[in-house]
Amino acid sequence: MPPAPPLSPCIRICQLDAETGWCIGCGRTGDEIGDWLFMSTGQRLALMAELPRRLARLASDQDGAAAGPDQPIRAS
Repeated sequence: MPPAPPLSPCIRICQLDAETGWCIGCGRTGDEIGDWLFMSTGQRLALMAELPRRLARLASDQDGAAAGPDQPIRAS
């Protein structure tokens, strides 16, 4: 029996970042979210492998945006 396809990475925090276009909850783009049901298992796994990097960048960008006027904003 073939393995079940990966479940959606959605964590129900659905808001796209204006700069990157990535969802701040799962890291996918709007197109990737819409295409999820039509992706092959290989496509889903490849995307899932990319999401931690995207989410780390979003977290880093958010930390920089929260910096006050006396704190340097980190470059990404």
